[in-house]
Amino acid sequence: MEDIVVLNILVLGGIALAAAVVLYFVSQKFAVADNPKVAAVEECLPQANCGGCGKAGCHDFANACAQADEAAFAGLYCPVGGSKVMQQIASVLGFAAVEKAPTVSVLRCNGTCENAPAKVCYDGVSSCRIAARISSGQTGCPDGCLRLGDCVKVCKFDALHIDPVTGIPVVDRDKCTSCGACVNICPRHLFEIRPVAADGSQVYVACRNTQKGAVARKNCSAACIACLKCTKINPEVKVENNLSYIPDTVDPREFGEALASACPTGAIIYQRGTASKETPDD
Repeated sequence: MEDIVVLNILVLGGIALAAAVVLYFVSQKFAVADNPKVAAVEECLPQANCGGCGKAGCHDFANACAQADEAAFAGLYCPVGGSKVMQQIASVLGFAAVEKAPTVSVLRCNGTCENAPAKVCYDGVSSCRIAARISSGQTGCPDGCLRLGDCVKVCKFDALHIDPVTGIPVVDRDKCTSCGACVNICPRHLFEIRPVAADGSQVYVACRNTQKGAVARKNCSAACIACLKCTKINPEVKVENNLSYIPDTVDPREFGEALASACPTGAIIYQRGTASKETPDD
């Protein structure tokens, strides 16, 4: 009996050894040589692995950069590292970095506790994604912020916090890297990545409600009512489905203050950034 056991062990061991030898030679024959540029590019990256670049992580992004020609490289961008990191990578690869305007995330909702008082008490799981499936939220607005902070939980850069007074998320513009995590997680698509002007300013419509004005304002006093006053200030502003939208081609330095002042409900937000936010020269 013992001889059979020993024989089985020897046979299995021999098979395993033979398989290992075969796998070794196969791996050597079909091995793909490492591109030294990948490691050099990866050293330039912040290693956030946030996916904001559209790749699986920093290593995948480094691979894409190393394999790209100059035209393809122009379409690659690390939002966390910004222009400074892309210039370093371009130097490694011998390309010219394409200058891009810095961006930050904005919340397209001004449904604060004051503007949109709670009408019901939500007592379910503290998740916007779950709450969006079973109710219209505490305020009754079908498109407003649910105030449960899924966006805060997924932000890796501590750039989002729920304001205890307003009840809605606040973006820290200095910490925001435009990784897009908040954009992807919000079930009501309230976040948008928008460029920042050279002086740090932005202007946008903080509302996504497509109900008619009178109905929308029953739930939120800051809802857009599609009054068209903003379109008279700049014809690029569009009003569709009872909702105004300011494209990022509208210069906030020239039109921001006028647009915000003309909005009768306060749905248009005009915001100035800090001097520390990276901005390219005009």
